[in-house]
Amino acid sequence: MPKPGCLALIGRLAGQGIVGSIGSGAAETVEDGVRMSSSETVKVPEPASPEPAGPVRNAAVLPYIVAATFFMEYLDSTIIATALPQMAKSFAVGPNDVSLGMTAYMLTLAVFIPISGWIADRVGSRTVFASALVVFVCASVLCGFSEGILSFTGARVLQGMGGALMVPVGRMIVIRNTDKSRMMNAVATITWPAILAPVLGPTVGGFITTFFSWRWVFFINVPFGLLALLAILAMVPNQRESGRRPLDMVGFVLSGVALISLLYGTELASHQDASLLVAVAFMLAGLAVGLVAIRHMQTHRSPLLNLSTMRVPTFAVTVLWGSASRVAIEAVPYLSPLLFQLGFGLSALNSGLLILATSLGNLGMKAFTTPILRRFGFRWVLIANGVCAGVFTVLCGFLSPSTPLVVILVVLFSYGLARSLQFTSLGTLAYADVSDSQRGSAATLWSVWQQMTIGTGIAFGAVCLRLSAFIHGGGVEESPGHFTVGDFRWAFAIAGCLTLFSVIGYVRLPANAGAAIGGGATKRGGT
Repeated sequence: MPKPGCLALIGRLAGQGIVGSIGSGAAETVEDGVRMSSSETVKVPEPASPEPAGPVRNAAVLPYIVAATFFMEYLDSTIIATALPQMAKSFAVGPNDVSLGMTAYMLTLAVFIPISGWIADRVGSRTVFASALVVFVCASVLCGFSEGILSFTGARVLQGMGGALMVPVGRMIVIRNTDKSRMMNAVATITWPAILAPVLGPTVGGFITTFFSWRWVFFINVPFGLLALLAILAMVPNQRESGRRPLDMVGFVLSGVALISLLYGTELASHQDASLLVAVAFMLAGLAVGLVAIRHMQTHRSPLLNLSTMRVPTFAVTVLWGSASRVAIEAVPYLSPLLFQLGFGLSALNSGLLILATSLGNLGMKAFTTPILRRFGFRWVLIANGVCAGVFTVLCGFLSPSTPLVVILVVLFSYGLARSLQFTSLGTLAYADVSDSQRGSAATLWSVWQQMTIGTGIAFGAVCLRLSAFIHGGGVEESPGHFTVGDFRWAFAIAGCLTLFSVIGYVRLPANAGAAIGGGATKRGGT
């Protein structure tokens, strides 16, 4: 968490009261809420909530500001993997030692994401969002100037603190200040960085590390961060709760231990030299503590994470069944570069150039996502596109060095189209039936779940590859350089089957799911 001095400094710049339009909207609400009856009684308005009482000025541009910060954070998280060999050489250590910084960043996110909503409601959303961005950018500079593994890991921990607050609070700002009529476009805007960055990261990272220094992987955050900070201070409202909700310290500790255990277990599973038994033990421990944390938050008067949103059917389906889709789909950006480098023998740069086809698919679908959802509705889009995503994931495994280039590009491009549409559909449907008072807690809970599925997706891909190598090659799973094209074929097949399995959950959705935010099923009727 940023130091109090940093919060105070940003607060003096950004916290000059609530944005004028919010204050005026609140005044109008109170005025309308007071009515004199024949007995001259007064209806007292309900206490203020952190939700805006009226239309927020600049609401239309908020998704673009938040998306810009998301892209910077997501790209930073994925681009660093390509720079590991150069960094290891610079620090005079092995690549596995440098990966400690990546693990430290991920675990820091796991600790501080659940508390982000509470801090934003206590201090103010704009103050926290701007402070988190400053911390993230300053930590990026420290990463770039690191001269050893300890200083780099420390800087990554600080960077993780900034990222843990920046992403969920940014999502909360957009969800709270967007009318349901505009929710589809807003969520699509803030979703595309998470879709694009994992597939664009290897290409950008390969280019920077090949033609420049690895340090520029972190320095490029500075100009983007400064521009985003100016936009935040000028346009983002500073909303907070009127009351002081106490901190659920027990929930904070339990959720932190559970998420750290789960994500550390998945991180171990993704390393070829780690024991799968130890990794599974950490994941099982995380699940056990997570169940205790859920039980605690269900009975606590002021829980750290409000789990009532899980009683909303559309939100529950996108979180639970959607997680299976995201885990399987997130495995592909991990498996694809390895297939092209280890199976095809391509360089990191050429492998990244091939994966650009997936990026083009992601971007190409962005303009059509909203019209498709309005025309066909969420249920049928999730079912049909889920099948397409699973099929093209399986087809990725059938690519080989002898496959014509045009076929490779078509498969990767089609996978990118399906990936983009599925992620945006899930991210939008999640908020379709969530009440205004639940939007903030839903955004925080969604951020926690998304962080888990990203880490789990990478580990799932690694485990599938190791399992395939063990069955196919008789134990060569401990030697990543010996993976064959056949090993990747089975790994992609397992990931594709998990994507197809998740379609079961979408079949159970009503035909008019998402109607409140413009789902096309409303025009055709039916339930």
